[in-house]
Amino acid sequence: MDKESLEKIKQKLLEEKEKLENALAGFTKKTSVEDDYKAEFPDFGNKEDENAAEVATFSDRLSLEQNLELSLRDVNKALQYIEKDDYGKCKYCGEDIDARRLMVRPTSSSCVQCKKRLKGEL
Repeated sequence: MDKESLEKIKQKLLEEKEKLENALAGFTKKTSVEDDYKAEFPDFGNKEDENAAEVATFSDRLSLEQNLELSLRDVNKALQYIEKDDYGKCKYCGEDIDARRLMVRPTSSSCVQCKKRLKGEL
């Protein structure tokens, strides 16, 4: 992959990282473990309907936290691969991942063939 494309991908990843961290900061607290956040339990009041709303909101936050953390982990892994000069290699077969795939989905860690094989499409 050429340096210009790699720099574009790195910039996309850094922007995505910032966006994910900002989203997580809105309803979680960062723990001492890297890429680990804990959703905060909301306090809407002491009435029964407010307590039910707190539980429902907290449940939604947990789910969202998990999804955002997984995305952030993938972004950070991709950035680490770029720094190690090992970005764009399929983790299953070791072949280069098509640059077009990486431009669309910079966190891809597998080539299209291996992904299809894993999904049982081949």
